[in-house]
Order: sequence, then structure tokens, then C-alpha cells
Amino acid sequence: MGQTDFAHAGKYLTFSLAEENYGLAILRVQELVGLLPVTRVPRLPAFVAGVVNLRGRVIPLVDLRLCFGMPASAMDDRTCVIIVRVEREQGRSAPMGVIVDAVSDVVYLAEDTIEPTPDFGTSVDTSFVKGVGRLEDRVVLLLDIDRVLSSGELDAIAHAAVQTDDQSAEGGL
Repeated sequence: MGQTDFAHAGKYLTFSLAEENYGLAILRVQELVGLLPVTRVPRLPAFVAGVVNLRGRVIPLVDLRLCFGMPASAMDDRTCVIIVRVEREQGRSAPMGVIVDAVSDVVYLAEDTIEPTPDFGTSVDTSFVKGVGRLEDRVVLLLDIDRVLSSGELDAIAHAAVQTDDQSAEGGL
């Protein structure tokens, strides 16, 4: 992995999934919200919880636990939705919600506290991990939110959200 593939120094929103720590560049985070009523969309992968209506805008919702192949978890009062901006092809971006077990805090990571993603061999895809941040008491996997889902998955989710939004405008939701 080349130097330009590293995560850069800056502020990261940290959160947990199954007792592990993850981070997203704070500039990609739009807001944090509690759980909202979810409308399930047929024929999407199991890790897509569905879509939510956030102040009149239909936004796709992804369960990161399921996306990463972790077992599902009962949602509780610490479960949170992080609304992120995902970059798609041709410079377009779209909001997407990701369900996490709990949000921890915002931390600043300096260049010397971020290491490249370890090489696990060609059979393990870690392209969505930008680097590994070292904090005093924990290690944080820094995610590239644009690569967590493949472009095909993002397109399918965006298409479903648009269709659901159109149905909602026609009184179908």
C-alpha cells in the first residue's frame, strides 16, 4: 500500500461494532441521529436495513455489523445512526445512514499515530480500511466510507432510495 493510500492526520468520529473500534473522517459525517422507523426494501442485500425518512429526505440505511459479516445485535439506547456523505462516480455524492453499536468520541490523530493497513494476503479485502490509528488505550480501524460498499451495491441502494422516495411523493409510503 503506497503512502498516498494512508489515512491522513485529522479528526475522526470513533464508534464501536462488536467491541471493536472504528473511525470515520469527521468531514464525511453529516450528523448523528437515533434510530428511526425503517422501511424495508425488497431484493436488497441483508446488510441494507432499508430506507428512513430524515426530515423529508429518503436515505438508505446500512447495518455495518452485517456489512462486515458480524452477527446481528439487538439494538439498544446506545445504537446510533451516523449520516455520512458517500462519494460515487463522476463526483456525485449522496447521504447514507450507517447503524453502529455506539458512538464513542471525536479524536485527533496525528500522522505519526496512523499506520498503513496490515497486509493479510490477497484473499482478504481490506481496501475499505484507510489505516490503523493508535490511541493510548485502543486501536481504531479508519474506514474509507466510499469503499465500504462496492459501487454496484451503492448504485442498487441509491436506486432503491430514489424509487422509495418517488413512491413516498405519490403517497405510497
